[in-house]
Amino acid sequence: MTAPVKLQHYSALSEARQNLISLYADVRAELLHLPNYRVDVFAERLDRHAVEPGWQAVIAYAGDATVGYAYANTVQPDDRWWGRMTTPAPAAYAAAPAVAVKEIGVATPWRGRGVARRIHDALLATRSEPNATLMVNPAAGDGKVQRLYERWGYAVIGVVQPSPESPVLACMARPVRHGEGS
Repeated sequence: MTAPVKLQHYSALSEARQNLISLYADVRAELLHLPNYRVDVFAERLDRHAVEPGWQAVIAYAGDATVGYAYANTVQPDDRWWGRMTTPAPAAYAAAPAVAVKEIGVATPWRGRGVARRIHDALLATRSEPNATLMVNPAAGDGKVQRLYERWGYAVIGVVQPSPESPVLACMARPVRHGEGS
């Protein structure tokens, strides 16, 4: 784990699909027995998300090994992303296109090293949308994952259950250029 981490951007799923699926299976290994976390369900979501406008992925490599990933796409004000929330999304976030971070994960040996933040920031660095949004299971990591996103500037703006099989998630948002110039 001494190899430097390099980030690679992708705008075509065909170039990244197998690495994303393999990384997902590694990152989510302890959850794969749950219906919404199965690898085939992830692959279906990935394929669906990748044809949506503004799809992009960033994969982190240490030497030849893949160690982390994130992907996102653009959501419009009338997107079902916002429509499934239990209360209307605040207009400050949902009135214009936003970048929705759909997945982010880092292999266990690489956690706690800033890799997730580097991937996340690289993913947002080229985006033109004013705001970023993501959904997180408040129970993930006994709440550590949501607290991590809060440290990155995200705030809970609502609650959503994307599908009957999924857990209830917190929808979080922040400006894309959070903290620049501060």
